[in-house]
Amino acid sequence: MAMDMAHKDHLLAAYHGLLAAAGLLLCVLAELLIFALRRGAALYVVPVSAMLLLGRYRRRAAGGAGIRVGLVDFSCLKPPRRLRLPVAGLLEHLELGGFFDRGSIEFMTKAIRSSGMGNETYLPPALHYLPPASTHAHAIREAHMLFFPALDDLFEKSSVPPSAVGALVVNCSGFCPAPSLAAIIANRYRMRADVKIFNLSGMGCSAGSISVDVAAGLLRAHAMSYAVVVSAEILTVGWYCGKDRGKLLLNCNFRTGCSAALLTNSAAAPVKYRLVNVTRTNTTANDLSYRAGYREEDEEGITGFTLGQGVGRMVSELLHAHLLTLSLSILPWREKARYTAALLLSMRRRGQDKLAGSSSGASAPMPDFRAAADHFCLPSSGKPMILRLGKGLGLGEREMEAALMTFHRFGNQSAASLWYQLAYLEAKARVRKGDTVWHLGIGSGLKANSLVWERVAVADDVAAGGLDALGPWMECIHQYPVWE
Repeated sequence: MAMDMAHKDHLLAAYHGLLAAAGLLLCVLAELLIFALRRGAALYVVPVSAMLLLGRYRRRAAGGAGIRVGLVDFSCLKPPRRLRLPVAGLLEHLELGGFFDRGSIEFMTKAIRSSGMGNETYLPPALHYLPPASTHAHAIREAHMLFFPALDDLFEKSSVPPSAVGALVVNCSGFCPAPSLAAIIANRYRMRADVKIFNLSGMGCSAGSISVDVAAGLLRAHAMSYAVVVSAEILTVGWYCGKDRGKLLLNCNFRTGCSAALLTNSAAAPVKYRLVNVTRTNTTANDLSYRAGYREEDEEGITGFTLGQGVGRMVSELLHAHLLTLSLSILPWREKARYTAALLLSMRRRGQDKLAGSSSGASAPMPDFRAAADHFCLPSSGKPMILRLGKGLGLGEREMEAALMTFHRFGNQSAASLWYQLAYLEAKARVRKGDTVWHLGIGSGLKANSLVWERVAVADDVAAGGLDALGPWMECIHQYPVWE
């Protein structure tokens, strides 16, 4: 079985390549024959048209338009217990590290205590040292610790061997070694020689959605059946030991985590979710948006990630543009009609207020996104930001629960956080067949990216599956939600 799967893509690629070569040869011979027989000039169009039709057929056969992409399964790493660092231990760690002045420690203490983070989050081994060991070698070891357990679990429970993977897309924002992180994975699992590997960096928390879009495009464009997307953040080299408060927030919120997802374009492969929408929006051309989040050195030459001035306003403008585009795709017609009527009424009232020289101060109406999705996975940037974003989207406490509880239990795991939230929803047995799940990622640039999934498989019986069916939430899901 594994051997058949490993060679399936090779046989398909060889078949399409042979077909294309034969078609091209026939078209060239037809052109030469027409030229030799000195036929009418109009006949030259026939072989050219045949080549164009053949190219269109080949693109469709290789996974072009009409091919649906599905999620076979996904895995989320639950780091070993020895890497757990409670809030009190972290604050003591900051005191003993010797890098931070009193003002910086007080700033981080306040940020951590107000973030909504619990006592069960993890940091990599190098950051448990005093002082932290932020070396390249430690970062590579952290990558191994993150990637391999998550991928081992994914391949085991999906029954798809690494040799069947045609594309590998890895995203990690702040660490770009050579060979790349994707190459480290391909080497570890002895992936085949023609596997298409991509390594995305510098894209922040939105990179997971971008990676899925890249993988889906590869599945549609090439003769392959499976693609793997790996999302992680290597914290060993991201820890900031300076005094610039604009760079200290990453120390407060980011924690260890990794996710791995297996996508397919095969109609025969069993899938849990179908990808129904991908929407990507960026405001990178705007200089203020471009400088909203960036990595640079401080006055002492220490590298850290800075949140720029006015980042909140820029994110609001980005989301406004993104949600407008997204709503046109995913909202049902009745909600589109309701929102259009409300928007026209709001514009009329503002016009009347302007003529009267007064202002009602009413904000523009927003679509009801609860009519478009049943479950929501939001950027995991701390409790205050999650609540602000959720309320701006018109979501209630239950819709924000997955994001809030994931941050409480695991912290901000960058692009992987969205998958931990989906794992939370599954562990709570809330995602039923036919339900839709909205993944919203926001990252540096600025960029906002959304994925909408539809559950196509019958929900797992968690009780029958035991603790393993709960993924990273095993042994603790019964403790959540925790409302403070």
